[in-house]
Amino acid sequence: MPELPEVETVRRGLMPVLQGAVIESAEARRPDLRWPLPENFAERLAGRRVEAIGRRAKYLLADLDGGEVMILHLGMSGSIRVEGEKALRPGAFHYPRAAAGPHDHVVLHLAGGTTVTFNDPRRFGAILIVPYDRLESHPLLAGLGPEPLGNAFHADYLAGAFARRKTSLKAALLDQKLVAGLGNIYVCEALFRAGLSPRRLAHTIVTKDGKPTPRVERLVTAIRDVLREAIQAGGSSLRDHKQVSGELGYFQHTFRVYDREGEPCRTRHCKGIVQRIVQGGRSTFYCPVCQR
Repeated sequence: MPELPEVETVRRGLMPVLQGAVIESAEARRPDLRWPLPENFAERLAGRRVEAIGRRAKYLLADLDGGEVMILHLGMSGSIRVEGEKALRPGAFHYPRAAAGPHDHVVLHLAGGTTVTFNDPRRFGAILIVPYDRLESHPLLAGLGPEPLGNAFHADYLAGAFARRKTSLKAALLDQKLVAGLGNIYVCEALFRAGLSPRRLAHTIVTKDGKPTPRVERLVTAIRDVLREAIQAGGSSLRDHKQVSGELGYFQHTFRVYDREGEPCRTRHCKGIVQRIVQGGRSTFYCPVCQR
């Protein structure tokens, strides 16, 4: 599933195309994705201006004139393709542009001839339209933790969230109610950079009165750094992720532990070997020597 860097990469690619654009018409080529599309979906979008393109956790948000917001989730395999005059030119490594196929489920036709197509082979994605004043209380967004790149995410916050929490660090960081947008790849990478074992219980890196320790400080810095670097690289392309231009993400080429089972640790002077364990049904990659 695309994580925060992949969704943010898509958002940035859509901004010059969608922000300020008018949707002349919309096609819904099937009635549902993960859930049914909104009632009168195509009619409700026709003639609407997109005022802004935002993101909350792993959700894309398109503010529409008239006080509504279109929420889009890429699911497991969703991607967005832009074609027309405003389409971005891909880099050297990209998926070839394909003609309309059976998995192109929603198409937005913008004034000027540009099209924005949502493709989703597995149909775990979703598109909803909700009133702007009910956005924060919507079940998909209500209760999400702070954005890890925002001002509300800092060592004091994380220490308070971890205090008395007896789940593993890995499980705690994947809890969207604690931190929004983190997923398996970037949690593994951040824990490695912070030198913390994914097996360690979350409450063990804070003081008895819930204050941050140097471990918490390192973890906050590592999370921010790995996310910023991944966004700069266009995300990680392992299976389905691609940018709106079709270009692949590049961050997978700099993984330090993720998907590197059996390979030498990349920490200088460390003789450890990257191991893979399963936590909560997901693969965790880490170095048992330098991550404590």
